Amino acid sequence: MSNGNVRPFVHFNAKHDAEFLHKAMKGIGTDEDAILMVLTARSNDQRQQIKAAYKKAYGKDLVSALKSELGGLFEALIVALMTPPVLYDATLLHKALKGAGTDDQVLIEILASRTGDEIKDISKVYKKEFGGKLEKDISSDTGGSYGRLLVILLQVCALPLQDLYAAGEEKFGTDEEKFITILGNRSSEHLQKVFDAYKKISGSDIEDIIKGETTGNLEDLLLAVVKCVRNVPGFFAESLYQSMRRAGTDDDTLMRIMVSRSEVDMLDIRANFKKMYGQSLYTAIQEDTAGDYQKALLYLCGGKD
Repeated sequence: MSNGNVRPFVHFNAKHDAEFLHKAMKGIGTDEDAILMVLTARSNDQRQQIKAAYKKAYGKDLVSALKSELGGLFEALIVALMTPPVLYDATLLHKALKGAGTDDQVLIEILASRTGDEIKDISKVYKKEFGGKLEKDISSDTGGSYGRLLVILLQVCALPLQDLYAAGEEKFGTDEEKFITILGNRSSEHLQKVFDAYKKISGSDIEDIIKGETTGNLEDLLLAVVKCVRNVPGFFAESLYQSMRRAGTDDDTLMRIMVSRSEVDMLDIRANFKKMYGQSLYTAIQEDTAGDYQKALLYLCGGKD
């Protein structure tokens, strides 16, 4: 059951929406309000149907039409909303790997937070769209234990429960391999048990051990995996908070999370945000952004808590 804020529009009519968007872009000036109100109030699946209806009625690609009328962050956000979720993730990973330098934050966020089935679909679409194998591209772009754990997360390996227990009962020390094998398992209930057992045995939270024993990208990845095992919406609430507390807003992160979680767990992210930071996500976005971009983000967020 999804706990997103964006849900399928009940009285949906793709042809009608396509006409409405066409009108909003016709003539002098674009009606940005009309565009954002329709697109943020439709599910991604419905947006794909609008795209097909638009092509049929006007012989043009809706995304290209939107791009030619819009600009800046608002354009980037609308294009993201028009992208099917799996393709969106695959494209983000491709950009993260193929751009200048590797965008580790994106690799970590996607591979730590997506489900096993989602990762499988992303790998398929990645190959189809970009011709390369995701696993190979990650291997050649990252190194060491960090790179190995990324690949393990990609392979969605599942250890039998007793192996996990055995591993959880030994002291880790700096044995990164142990960490990697254990955290490479995707089953949250198993891992939650391992963390609890570990706390009993060693008296420490697994997070403290990770912080003490690892650094850099590996530390970030291990912590992200642990946070996602404990509470995925909490992980995203923290990332959203971090994206807005800097001097400049990290709009890439803000947009990425608001788009990719809008139909999944936005309501839970909002609840976690409020609990963790004492303010509503809505207010934080309001204070940190402006214009049509802000309006669209606020629609994706939903309400004030």
